[in-house]
Amino acid sequence: MAASLEDQKSGEAAESETGSPTKERPFPCSYCGKRFSLKGNLNRHIRDHTGERPFPCTGCEKSFKDSGSLTAHMRCHTGEQPYSCLFCGKNFSGRGNMTRHMRIHTGEKPFTCSVCSKSFHVKEHLNRHMKYHTGEKPFSCTVCGKGCAQKTDLKKHMRVHTGEKPFSCPFCGKCCAEKGDLTKHMRVHTGEKPFSCTVCGKSCAQKGSLKIHMRVHTGEKPFSCSVCAKRFTVTGHLKRHMKLHAAESADTCPDKMQHEANANEPMNTS
Repeated sequence: MAASLEDQKSGEAAESETGSPTKERPFPCSYCGKRFSLKGNLNRHIRDHTGERPFPCTGCEKSFKDSGSLTAHMRCHTGEQPYSCLFCGKNFSGRGNMTRHMRIHTGEKPFTCSVCSKSFHVKEHLNRHMKYHTGEKPFSCTVCGKGCAQKTDLKKHMRVHTGEKPFSCPFCGKCCAEKGDLTKHMRVHTGEKPFSCTVCGKSCAQKGSLKIHMRVHTGEKPFSCSVCAKRFTVTGHLKRHMKLHAAESADTCPDKMQHEANANEPMNTS
């Protein structure tokens, strides 16, 4: 039975990523030299260079480079989700979306950074990550000029200027600028503590709290006093300690000492 167009499209992506021998991929792209085993895959790839989108959606104004992409897109309008996760049963409109989701369960991270070896579930995340190494920041704030590597980073940054806090807590109504901040805040209400110490089993609501707790076991004290070099596990303890030095400085102030000396001198009654 012939493979579906969506399966053929998946094959195009797979062969371009697995690096099959050249003799098994006799069709080269005249633009970039990438080779393909099937001429149909090459034709679809060529449209990435030409921008040709000959398959229009009848439900909206979007167009696509192949009929498989159009078929998958049409499910956004119909609501059809024919692909189900074998682990949790979640349904998806496209096979590719299901495949990426499955990696959450399997832990597979097939896309690896060539600079730091960090791995990712999907190629798009690797592409975004690479910009942090290259220093590329193509998205600029129109208010302060700050550059961002990702469009989503710029969107988050703009909330600093607009004051927008679109994420609202359903328990207390508190609003947050970022979804991640809301997720952390929600644990105050739910009592969820997803981060566990591998040494003693203590659970923490925040990853940062677990990191601080781990110093109890490791003995790490990364914050040092600039006056006496005493070290601390958290910045709060260092700040309290620094106040002791500030008080000592005030006590040894020459003006204060002279004032106290004058006050302690016996009054001349003659």
